[in-house]
Amino acid sequence: MFAALGDATRLELVARLSDGERRSITELTEGLALTRQGVTKHLRVLTDAGLVNRQRVGRESRFALRPRAIGDARAYLDRVSAQWGEAIERLRRIVEE
Repeated sequence: MFAALGDATRLELVARLSDGERRSITELTEGLALTRQGVTKHLRVLTDAGLVNRQRVGRESRFALRPRAIGDARAYLDRVSAQWGEAIERLRRIVEE
């Protein structure tokens, strides 16, 4: 999941989908310096990581963000951040003694 989010283009796609609306590849490509095929590859990475889901509507695919997946990632980062905060606090106390 974090590897999928480690790319600026994919982060931009996540931002564009963050309002909860389903969007087509054409809509997601607007304003990007990428082809539809390039955006499709990035969407595949996001889909494989469980961050985005794809729904077929007629002849086109529409994509939507999976908010729970983002929430799970955030919860993980909050736990790791708390652990680091505690470790830094222990180190500070040791150094001050």
